Amino acid sequence: MNPYVLTVFLLSLGLGTTLTFASSHWLLAWMGLEINTLAIIPLMAQHHHPRSVEATTKYFLIQATAAAAILFASTTNAWLLGEWNITQLTHPVAATMAMMALALKVGLAPMHLWLPEVLQGLDLTTGLILSTWQKLAPFALIIQIAHSINPTIIIALGVLSTLIGGWGGLNQTQLRKILAYSSIAHLGWMIIIIKSAPQLATLTLGIYIIMTSTAFLTFKMTATTKINTLALSWSKNPTLATTTTLVLLSLAGLPPLTGFMPKWLILQELANQGLPLIATLAALSALLSLYFYLRLCYAMTLTISPNTNNALTPWRLPNTQTTLPLATLSTMTVTLLPITPATLTLFS
Repeated sequence: MNPYVLTVFLLSLGLGTTLTFASSHWLLAWMGLEINTLAIIPLMAQHHHPRSVEATTKYFLIQATAAAAILFASTTNAWLLGEWNITQLTHPVAATMAMMALALKVGLAPMHLWLPEVLQGLDLTTGLILSTWQKLAPFALIIQIAHSINPTIIIALGVLSTLIGGWGGLNQTQLRKILAYSSIAHLGWMIIIIKSAPQLATLTLGIYIIMTSTAFLTFKMTATTKINTLALSWSKNPTLATTTTLVLLSLAGLPPLTGFMPKWLILQELANQGLPLIATLAALSALLSLYFYLRLCYAMTLTISPNTNNALTPWRLPNTQTTLPLATLSTMTVTLLPITPATLTLFS
């Protein structure tokens, strides 16, 4: 793609999200979401492969449906209560409709079915944008309307997402689908807590973005999209294989890695709210996710794939990719747990 055209699309992505962040009126927020969708569509379809065109079409239809539902919900609220302000979405029907539309937009269960299919059709860079940046604008709106939503709906969405995100990833061999189910599970953790502790949900989103970006950049560095090709990467770059194992375990939420921090704080908050059953279900669903991350770790570092060359570093072309973002994000993914007290002070 022409670099100037690419710059225009990336700037439009930034503009759409910023517009949604900055708006207090539903029409402006909706406009920001639409700019966001329209800007990523050419990036998704740029390879002209039938699978990427199919993924782009699915994504466009889903996002257009969600945007229309958001517009309908906000118009209904304005018609019944005369209020266009985002935080004043107080009519129960309009609020529930907007919540469901935003859940469809980010891929929360049970409106998640499009996400693994769409992500599977994209290259890793566009998949990274879809899994991180595209979640920001809808998430900002969910935080603003969460106080008006029935808590049962929010908890149901959250628990379903964590369970389906764990179950769905178990039988997958494609890394992009595994990352899609991982995304659904992480979003479930954020949604469970979004009504009682929105700052904690924002912190979880930030840490999720750091960890997912690291995973995508690692797979991009090794040019891997399937588990069986992941098994070949140890001989090309043993150090990267080791750090990837830590990154995957951090995504699973194991101490003493960064990914443990949000899970720990969310379980603590759920216990404080008097929801021990929900906390137990969330913790058990994290075990499901842990299983498929351990599968990846096992394939990457604990198996030697059948190959004729026993040398440690087989001949290969020099890697021209820049490694600084990956190095920085890997360090953050593995080592941020000790700053939990500072984070708590900052977000409380």
